[in-house]
Amino acid sequence: MGKTRRSKKQVSPPDWLVYAFAVGVILASATLNNQSITTLKPPPLGDALLDVQPSDPRILVDIGPPGSGAGTAFSIDDTGTWLTARHVVDGCDRVGLIAGTSRAVSVDAFEISQTSDSATLKTRWIRPALPTDMKSPRRLGEIGYFFGFPQGRPGEVSGTLLGRHNLITRGRYNTDEAVLAWAELGRTRGLKGSLGGLSGAPAFDSDGEVIGIVAAQSPRRGRIYTVAPKSVAPLIPSAANPPRARAISLNISGQEADRYRRDRRITQVICLVD
Repeated sequence: MGKTRRSKKQVSPPDWLVYAFAVGVILASATLNNQSITTLKPPPLGDALLDVQPSDPRILVDIGPPGSGAGTAFSIDDTGTWLTARHVVDGCDRVGLIAGTSRAVSVDAFEISQTSDSATLKTRWIRPALPTDMKSPRRLGEIGYFFGFPQGRPGEVSGTLLGRHNLITRGRYNTDEAVLAWAELGRTRGLKGSLGGLSGAPAFDSDGEVIGIVAAQSPRRGRIYTVAPKSVAPLIPSAANPPRARAISLNISGQEADRYRRDRRITQVICLVD
């Protein structure tokens, strides 16, 4: 995958403290409390997902000009490497990760993909890696779990795999990529409307392994789109002792999401545009 590397100068602590106060309302409301999820009955498991087809449905997304905002990022190794969605950090002057209440750490450098909605972040802040699996075949109707910070608060969504779509991005940058399309099955109770802020979040399968990155969502249609495993695989560093996964089910997904957010393996990523 072609990537553009952008080195970022380190941000002084006072700048981040000032910004932390600006997002204080978000952080104050971001309590981890094992919130329950309202769910629908999932469909039966179907056939293995086929490779990219010319007949794949097309989804068009318009990306506006750069602006300050927040998304989700997650740790993928024990050297300070993180993944998020490209559109969360593309065009940012400064990027940081929320390390605790009123505390943020700067991202020293990041690489954005030219072919998918994904970006790799490098920081000296080190957290344990999430388990990943980009090789196992995906099956229609399987359940996926998306843990992050929708609307700037801890929350999670579940969905069932509909198939592969072609995501066409236009505007600030142009890409055509294969993504997995999920029909929303349930979400944190009380979470309504937009899932903005969930972009960049990890997509887990029922084995508890990351299989993609949240790239887009359509709340009116009840759809979530994630970067396909084939596109994410080159971004995952090889590990001699990969982290062990814990199975996820609908009745414990909230607890698992809270556990990963509590130990900051999943956290908020902040974009600042001067």
